[in-house]
Amino acid sequence: MKKTLFLLLAFILLGIAAIWYISAKPDNMSRLAAERTFAVPDTASIYKIFIADRYGVKTLLERKNGYWQFDGKYRARKNAMDNLLDAIRRVEMKFQPPAPMSKNIINSLATDGLKVEIYDKQDKMVMSYYIGGSTSDERGTFILRDGFEQPYVAHLPGWEGNLRFRYNLAGDEWRDRAVFSTQLEDIQALSVEYPLQRDKSFRIERKGDEFALYPFYEITPQIARPLRDGAIEAYLIGFAHLSAETYQNKNPNRDSLDKMIPFCEIMLTDTKGNTRSARFYPRDPTIVENATTGKREEVVERFNCLSSTGDFMVVQNVLLKKVLWAYEYFFQN
Repeated sequence: MKKTLFLLLAFILLGIAAIWYISAKPDNMSRLAAERTFAVPDTASIYKIFIADRYGVKTLLERKNGYWQFDGKYRARKNAMDNLLDAIRRVEMKFQPPAPMSKNIINSLATDGLKVEIYDKQDKMVMSYYIGGSTSDERGTFILRDGFEQPYVAHLPGWEGNLRFRYNLAGDEWRDRAVFSTQLEDIQALSVEYPLQRDKSFRIERKGDEFALYPFYEITPQIARPLRDGAIEAYLIGFAHLSAETYQNKNPNRDSLDKMIPFCEIMLTDTKGNTRSARFYPRDPTIVENATTGKREEVVERFNCLSSTGDFMVVQNVLLKKVLWAYEYFFQN
């Protein structure tokens, strides 16, 4: 009887142990899967991204109506956001580093890691992790899911490089670099002034569905020749996407530009009454040899730009020249 009771008790205990093992194993597997998951596949559901380093530099990116906003007031640069969202969507574990390496990775993340928080439309955090440095071969990036202790090496399938660079932009590097970004149909008026070449300066005004062209200065004689067909519209299209190469708001020379006469000043007013202007100054002329004459000539490849937004920018001449027209360019020969 005692033997039977003992066997029954042992059977019950084994059953309880089996039930516990079976129920606990999915939890362990679920936790393992969670600590190895970093991607947010549906980036359309992301409405806020917060990135912070260990030195107090913080980045806030928020989805607005058709664009991303940086720091609560600036339009974010599309290319930077595309790269970041691509990383967020596709980042995955490459391998688990050995224990000795893991300890060093954790120490590195503690001092130089980037904290990344991703939120949905309801401001609910859907993902959070730390991004660190790269492996010695630059083919993997250290990563640690927030709330877990095991770091991993992550990558983007089909892409090699340090993922950190997609997250680790700072300040103006996140900002859209548009000097002007107004579509043709939204332009109400435009003026282009060349202070040292007054007869080249001009104004354009919307008159219903058409545009009218005038000299900028009243003393400049109007050209009597017919306008080239579509010339004004072709010119104004150039203001849809006119971007700077970079911001240089910390450049110590920016204040000195206010005392200089600009090469050109452009002012654009849209149909809602918003006005934006920019002054352009030649920057560091390059000496090149003319292939035809053999003479050495100065060529301006870049312009400094002071925008009405308060920004100091650098604009490449190859992009700017499409809007550096003269008054006579609009007319037939």
